[in-house]
Amino acid sequence: MRYLRKHLVLLLIMAGTLLVLTGFSEAKELKWVGCGITKKAFMKELSKAYEAKTGVKIILKGGGATKGIRAVAKGLADMGGTCRHTINDPREKGVKLHQVAWDAIVAVVNKDNPVDSITVDQLKAVLTGKIQNWKELGGPDKPINLYIRKGKISGVGLMAREIIFKNLDQEFSSKAKVMRSSGPLERAISGDKFGIGITGISSAKKRKKLKVLKINGVAPTKENIGSGKYPFYRPLYIATAEKPSPEVEKFIQYALSSEGQSVISAQGTVNLSEGSALGGK
Repeated sequence: MRYLRKHLVLLLIMAGTLLVLTGFSEAKELKWVGCGITKKAFMKELSKAYEAKTGVKIILKGGGATKGIRAVAKGLADMGGTCRHTINDPREKGVKLHQVAWDAIVAVVNKDNPVDSITVDQLKAVLTGKIQNWKELGGPDKPINLYIRKGKISGVGLMAREIIFKNLDQEFSSKAKVMRSSGPLERAISGDKFGIGITGISSAKKRKKLKVLKINGVAPTKENIGSGKYPFYRPLYIATAEKPSPEVEKFIQYALSSEGQSVISAQGTVNLSEGSALGGK
């Protein structure tokens, strides 16, 4: 019996030593849930760079900005990705937003559409259904097929209403085709020569069959967004608990470091330094 107890103690000591040596006492995996625009803007590459540096793997799951914020609030995710701020809703309490980059709301059409630029007023008229034919925008005599995001509090839906209309309750055309997220919206317009919709530049620019329209003659280039010349810029955030875990805090510090910001910039996304003229939101 004494022999068994002795060996049991030795086994427990060895197991504890193994846990310390392999780092199992620290988180080696973090879960991120959020909007596809934020994911495409920087998160995929940033998480890979962080894993290579620290060994901590970040599991990326989509679902939209609202889901990202609320998954963190419920404790279902370590971090969330969001292209909108939080709203006054109990389901979004206890969440802290860390701005790490800038994005822009853009109007997109099929690459074969001859229209290259529209005004702010024309975009408003298209979204509300006051303009319904491409000939009113200098295009062919064809009906406009408008695609919009479902709901008013998605990352694109909320920020478009806030930035473009200055009205969070703004209604869009009842004839619009409602899409559940930005990915399906972008794919639908990629296959519709007479389609139009609004989305984020960070995802739109990666679609070969989409054309991003100029607004008032200004293209949403990285330089124009960073300087504020292009009007519809918006922050990109990582959402965490108000008091994030040490491992989550380390990732936030990395995202805000010169190395992390360089990774973000390398994706063609405006980082905080490049968007310093925009202030903070």
